[in-house]
Amino acid sequence: MLKQGLELKQTQKLSPLQIQTIKLIELPIQELEQRVKTELEENPVLDDTPQEKESDDPDEPKDISIDELNPDDPIPSYNLRVNNHGKDETPVYNTFSVKESFTQTLMEQLGFRRLSRHEYDVAAFIIGSLDDDGYLRRGIDSLVDDIAFRAGIETTEEEVTDLLENVIQDFDPAGVGARDLRECLLLQLERRKQTDAVVNAYRVIRDHFKEFSNKHFHKIMARTGLSETEMKAVIKAILKLNPSPGGQIDDSYNDRAQQVVPDFVLTVEGGELKLTMPRFNIPELRINRKYADIVDQAKLTKDKSLREAATFVKQKMDSAKWFVEALKQRYNTLESTMQAILDYQHDYFLDGDESHLRPMVLKDIAEKTGFDISTISRVVNSKYIETHFGIYPLKYFFSEGLENQEGDEVSTRELKKALQKSVDEEDKRKPLTDDQLVDKMVALGYKVARRTIAKYRDQLGIPKARLRKEL
Repeated sequence: MLKQGLELKQTQKLSPLQIQTIKLIELPIQELEQRVKTELEENPVLDDTPQEKESDDPDEPKDISIDELNPDDPIPSYNLRVNNHGKDETPVYNTFSVKESFTQTLMEQLGFRRLSRHEYDVAAFIIGSLDDDGYLRRGIDSLVDDIAFRAGIETTEEEVTDLLENVIQDFDPAGVGARDLRECLLLQLERRKQTDAVVNAYRVIRDHFKEFSNKHFHKIMARTGLSETEMKAVIKAILKLNPSPGGQIDDSYNDRAQQVVPDFVLTVEGGELKLTMPRFNIPELRINRKYADIVDQAKLTKDKSLREAATFVKQKMDSAKWFVEALKQRYNTLESTMQAILDYQHDYFLDGDESHLRPMVLKDIAEKTGFDISTISRVVNSKYIETHFGIYPLKYFFSEGLENQEGDEVSTRELKKALQKSVDEEDKRKPLTDDQLVDKMVALGYKVARRTIAKYRDQLGIPKARLRKEL
């Protein structure tokens, strides 16, 4: 049975300014620069031309400066200076993690090979089929079908295999184009100087890969006749190999090199923390006078076309107002949030000692700043700070807490560091089990359960005791 009725609901609708601010807060500096550039291209009302010294002629048109904004004014009058650094300053970036595209590197090497156009196209398709680690994890038969279907190129399994093994697997980094880990390691060993250890390592990986993966070293020694000293040399040689050759080269941002610019810079001066936000390439923005004149003139005329033009200009002025105000709010929000993090983790930021890093969650900073947790999350996401002890993502400073035996709350990162140290210092002939690691943590003053140790061990990438055993 259908029923009709009225229902009152209270909903919160975000204003255009709030929407703009939310979007801008999420952006790191470089994306923000691009966003400002796009806004300048799409909104003719905005002008970024360097402002010349004002003329004394009262009749000469002037750009409208944007400083105090009344949203109800038909012609806004406000000064839109958002860079706070002066118009002539150029950005100074401390960038890091700048790597060349993985696919681009392989394609450049392919260009030096003497291949027919057909062979080049097939090899290029194979390169495009490698995963981020540099492996080809697809069957040759399915690749042949895919090349025919997607590229319209007829080839054979023999040709694809030949190009893979004799061309692509010969590229740098060594191991690229492997179909599994065993082949990846063998490809790297083939290029190493053929010492006794490397030759023995090749034989072990080729003939006893499963046993080596399970660390059944005594079995391997019995089957190969290797001595304990020789087996240790084999293990050492294999541990120098890279199981992820493609991981040496960053392929993010759709095959473009990634460049990370810190959003904040922290220095210590006279024992005091000093926070600055790097200079960025955002120009001084103003409303072009000629568009404001259109609105002025429309108030004094009955010309329909001019009034319609004035309505369009007014909409663009409102858009400019919201955009610039959102930029200001973004700056203030990021600055307030980072300052709250510095205050909360003051002792840690003085020297970078992780034992001084307090447990901290988004809610803690939300309470200090008065912002919503969702706002703090947006600020923290994809933002970095350069400190005197390294460059870190803001997410790094957030961690849950647990109690030590004195009842004081300590960061889980502190426990993880202690756990890693205990594993690093253990006797590799008799690695510590999870139960023994619990006892070790308790002896160090941490109240922790076995399941917690297992969880943190997994997060740190530490294998179980059996797999950490060495000769």
